Amino acid sequence: MTATNEPARHEGLTLAAIGDLHVTDTSEHRYRAMFEEISEKADILALCGDLTNFGKTREAEILAEDLRACTIPTVAVLGNHDYECGQPEEVARILHGAGVTVLDDQAVEIKGVGFAGVKGFVGGFGRGELGAFGEKGIKSFVEEAINEARKLENALRSLRTDRCVAVLHYAPVVDTVAGEPPEIYPFLGSSRLAEAIDRFDNVRFAVHGHAHRGAFEGRTPRGVPVYNCAQFVVSEKFDRPYALIAL
Repeated sequence: MTATNEPARHEGLTLAAIGDLHVTDTSEHRYRAMFEEISEKADILALCGDLTNFGKTREAEILAEDLRACTIPTVAVLGNHDYECGQPEEVARILHGAGVTVLDDQAVEIKGVGFAGVKGFVGGFGRGELGAFGEKGIKSFVEEAINEARKLENALRSLRTDRCVAVLHYAPVVDTVAGEPPEIYPFLGSSRLAEAIDRFDNVRFAVHGHAHRGAFEGRTPRGVPVYNCAQFVVSEKFDRPYALIAL
């Protein structure tokens, strides 16, 4: 899989991916033109979480209004910001009303490509990954990370397509958080997500957001490409806020 400046449409499907829109209640029509542009350049759109700034109803409604300008199939996962007001189900419901498939406990096939996604969680990477040992609070914390990885694995297992894409908010590999302060790496993602991805041969790549100052590209231990599609990272690399990735 390759992420390019302008993938040739005749070579196959193109996925547009963007994360960390952080729509506020004063962001009317901020992304409408971008969604119209994406509809002309890509076949499918993936939204990689932190779609709203605080998970407010009005923020989700403003984003949904702009998303109605998108004429291609759209999948999404929520991010930690979308949970802030304690109503992620309402945010998902509003986005669903705009034609978005919010991934979590479900997977979907679009144009012969399978999409599975979860928010993910924190916990660290490799030898720095937090283990379920000691206090009850630590064990509960780790259990949340394990549950998110388990949901991703189950969703991927349900797909029967030759090509699958994992859509996340938190990072599955340390490569794509490089550039952030090392002290916060454990709060940017979890290797458990990469372990779930690497159990399946048909996963072509993964996309995520969250790490605003991270790196664009990395790989899982098995070599599956991972792209950090936080709009701040993508804008610096491509001079536009979304990535275009050829399938």
